[in-house]
Amino acid sequence: QLQLVESGGGLVQAGGSLRLSCAASGRTFSSYAMGWFRQAPGKEREFVAAISRSTSTYYTNSVKGRFTISRDNAKNTGYLQMNSLKPEDTAVYYCAARVSASISLRFYEYGYWGQGTQVTVAS
Repeated sequence: QLQLVESGGGLVQAGGSLRLSCAASGRTFSSYAMGWFRQAPGKEREFVAAISRSTSTYYTNSVKGRFTISRDNAKNTGYLQMNSLKPEDTAVYYCAARVSASISLRFYEYGYWGQGTQVTVAS
């Protein structure tokens, strides 16, 4: 069973940066594609970014050019570097993993989830 633990969330001013980490344990992290999703109060969970086993990446349009997803398989850790943060980025951010080589934008195609980390961007 793969376990995921996010960290790195917090409160930041608009225009600031945060780096989220997703530490994996229990299975070989390199065997999984990984994604980041977020959920704001009263809204549905939405796709943010994903990275395949071969490190191909994909981003939702609203974060392109501001966020960067990466992974370090030797450290069993995934990352989401978030720059130029905006108040509308405020949400709980979740990392997720799926037993596949390829990316998916659909949350229900990910079988493993972390507990989430709060990101709050003040205007």
